[in-house]
Amino acid sequence: MAVKDYIDTNDFTKEELLDMVELARAMKAMKKAGRYPKILENKTLGMIFQQVSTRTRISFETAMTDLGGHAQFYGPGTIQLGGHESIEDSGRVMGSLVDILMARVDRHADVANLAKYSAAPVINGMSEFNHPTQELGDLMTMIENLPEGKRIEDCKVAFIGDATQVCVSLMFIASKMGMDFVQFGPKGHQITDGGLQVDTDIDLLAIGMKNCEESGGTIVISDDIECIKGADFIYTDVWYGLYDDEEEGASYMDVFYPKYQVTMDMMDYAGPDSKFMHCLPATRGEEVVDEVMDHPTRSLCWDEAENREHSIRAILAYLCPKTPEDKEAADAAEARMNAVLAKIGK
Repeated sequence: MAVKDYIDTNDFTKEELLDMVELARAMKAMKKAGRYPKILENKTLGMIFQQVSTRTRISFETAMTDLGGHAQFYGPGTIQLGGHESIEDSGRVMGSLVDILMARVDRHADVANLAKYSAAPVINGMSEFNHPTQELGDLMTMIENLPEGKRIEDCKVAFIGDATQVCVSLMFIASKMGMDFVQFGPKGHQITDGGLQVDTDIDLLAIGMKNCEESGGTIVISDDIECIKGADFIYTDVWYGLYDDEEEGASYMDVFYPKYQVTMDMMDYAGPDSKFMHCLPATRGEEVVDEVMDHPTRSLCWDEAENREHSIRAILAYLCPKTPEDKEAADAAEARMNAVLAKIGK
């Protein structure tokens, strides 16, 4: 394994990502059978959150506990990250105090720099550029729900609505796998419009197209609903872009409603067996209607949410280094410890 950190799925090969999914599915099956692989016993995960979170925080804490380790939560204002202490210094310090780090940050450069200076592996829990832990959970969910007779490479996934970082991330993982990816969204809110500004040197579509050259996948971006026909998976996200930058309701409703609202009519237009996905949280009645979200056979969003934990468990197991015991050195150190404790009557 050459990659130390999980910052961007584009840093990994298709085979490596599929290995992570297989690891996640195996661990999921173990947990369902009542067995927990304590492969990260005595390891500590440091969790940095500059934004609020439900699924990501709970998934990381639960996953680390399941693996026998311990998770520490650092919320906004609780640590010196990019304030009095630079990101670079924080990375050096925290990377020496914990075994693995995750960070949900406002700016992608922060998690990238944290990884650059941390000796411990760093996992990107979401930035304004991408959401790679969501990507792996989504890939796992699609693989678990493949149409009969199809491989993941044979499938088409259509993202409906705004070019959020979740939309871009779905393009990344779909193009990496060799899938057909579609964004059905209005002009001005398409990946090609550059609405998701991270770095002026980054061409998001070019990354996806490069993946397609290697994988055989395709990318289509259009405001014509015809593009979603034949989609195996219909995916949507909130309409207000980055979660901390919510716009006035009237402005985004005017842009997206009703054309880009996922309804049963839209699902059936894509195909009679198309499945619904959503990264959550959802704004019911806006980007999706209750009938779709709660559909007993066509909605995957609840399985998708659960798979966040299973896929994150796999990422932790995949990245967190194991420290082999040096028995001779450990015995000598333990003897010194016991000598001091005996001296002070402990």
